[in-house]
Amino acid sequence: MQKYSTIRWGIIGTGWIAEAFGRDVQHLGDHSVAAVGSRTLDKARAFATRIAGTGPGPVPRAYGSYEALVADAEVDVVYVATPHTFHHDNTLLALHAGKPVLVEKPFAMNATEAAAMVALARARNLFIMEAMWTRFLPHMVAVRRILADGLLGRLVSLSADHGQYFAPDPRHRLYALDLGGGALLDLGIYPVSFASMVFGSPTRILAASDPAFTGAEAQTSMIFGYDRPGEAPAQALLTTTLRAVTPTTAVLVGEEARLEIARPFYVPSTFTVTHRDGRILERYTEPYQGHGLQEEAAEVGRCLRAGATESTIMSLDETVAIMRTLDRVRELAGAR
Repeated sequence: MQKYSTIRWGIIGTGWIAEAFGRDVQHLGDHSVAAVGSRTLDKARAFATRIAGTGPGPVPRAYGSYEALVADAEVDVVYVATPHTFHHDNTLLALHAGKPVLVEKPFAMNATEAAAMVALARARNLFIMEAMWTRFLPHMVAVRRILADGLLGRLVSLSADHGQYFAPDPRHRLYALDLGGGALLDLGIYPVSFASMVFGSPTRILAASDPAFTGAEAQTSMIFGYDRPGEAPAQALLTTTLRAVTPTTAVLVGEEARLEIARPFYVPSTFTVTHRDGRILERYTEPYQGHGLQEEAAEVGRCLRAGATESTIMSLDETVAIMRTLDRVRELAGAR
């Protein structure tokens, strides 16, 4: 088994999320960005210089193609940070080159692509994980502890939203159909994944969408029902939009207490647990350094060093199940 004294990352893509990841990884003493790949060498070099300016390591090697990046023998793991229409192809490229992969959320465009990516990784015995970074943040670790301890009692409902304002611009990827534009896959994935973490896959789905001026889905609301053997059913109310800044909070309600995560719930945040009689049972207010992407990188490092091919916190079966849920939402809502 490889020892991985330092986890050496290769990054595919040079957008803002790739840069945020490259900066955050440098908060970890045993990780480094070894190389970056873009469709043009000039973009790769400029990106590598920006990343080098935020950490102690040398300037990452720059490649003008993704093929050259995944062929680098000194890259231990590849982070795919391209628009989600390219996740499938970029991931298969890395897997065929024998590289473990961290794939930016959403994992793929649909469940068929996601299942193919997982199947190849499993066939080649390679690590792969969806970069749902919220799942690994300290406040979410604390939320899972509270759920495991039963502090909220039997769960009744969940509500979460994620809305941002994007000026109408047909060139912006969130409005572009050919780049997988729309609110659901880019923003709605956060509340949907949060609901999955708490309840698993829904047994009943209702959904409604409205289009943007380009035809891409601009706003979607969802009601998920969860039929649980031996327990009363539970529900989740989830919304996402490109048209406005929403509260971006998340609330879990149980028979004994409720847990409210402050906005934005999907980044390092705080929460309060309130008993049904109004007493405050717990407050989580721990400070945090960085954007929050280093936690998922640390999980990848932990798995690689343990010889694991997937994370138990963000499992591959759950990732594919979430994509199936998103597919069903789009089908029911007529979303493009």
